[in-house]
Amino acid sequence: MTVTGGPKPKAVQVADALRDDIKKMKPGEKLPSQRELMDRFGYASQTIQNGLAALRTEGLIVSAGNLGNFVSDGSVPGDDVRDDIKEIRSQLKALTERLEALESRSVPGGA
Repeated sequence: MTVTGGPKPKAVQVADALRDDIKKMKPGEKLPSQRELMDRFGYASQTIQNGLAALRTEGLIVSAGNLGNFVSDGSVPGDDVRDDIKEIRSQLKALTERLEALESRSVPGGA
């Protein structure tokens, strides 16, 4: 069931307001802390987290663990990590093939 004309969910309100703030900020600039956002909006922690998650999904912000949330530089979050994982998998496959080749040469009982 779709409801139209009703108020926006609170997390969407948070994301919309922060989206406007981000337009005025520079890449790498830190967003207010979760506690500050809770005070600003008067919403629960989970609601703030959901709003921030939407912005992360859009690639507008990146999280740095306990350091907080920062305005993204425009790159797609996780691209570097995905590339690294792809490279590691490729190297693991090559090593596995080399190991299998070595094991096939060394037959117990002497050949």
